[in-house]
Amino acid sequence: MRNDIDSEIGNPDNYKFYIFYFNPKDKRIIVPKQDRMRGWALNFGSFYTYLILVTVFLAILCYNILL
Repeated sequence: MRNDIDSEIGNPDNYKFYIFYFNPKDKRIIVPKQDRMRGWALNFGSFYTYLILVTVFLAILCYNILL
């Protein structure tokens, strides 16, 4: 199973604008980039990615408002 999902990372059809990984079948939130030496990417096919981004944005916004 792991090899099936890992093979999806190399599939260019799962990338939008070459940098945004979008694969709803892959349940991971953070995935390795196509070139694994370049780090990690967010899976924008997962609902939890958006939830995390909104939470971080709201935390930064609240911090700036309170200061």
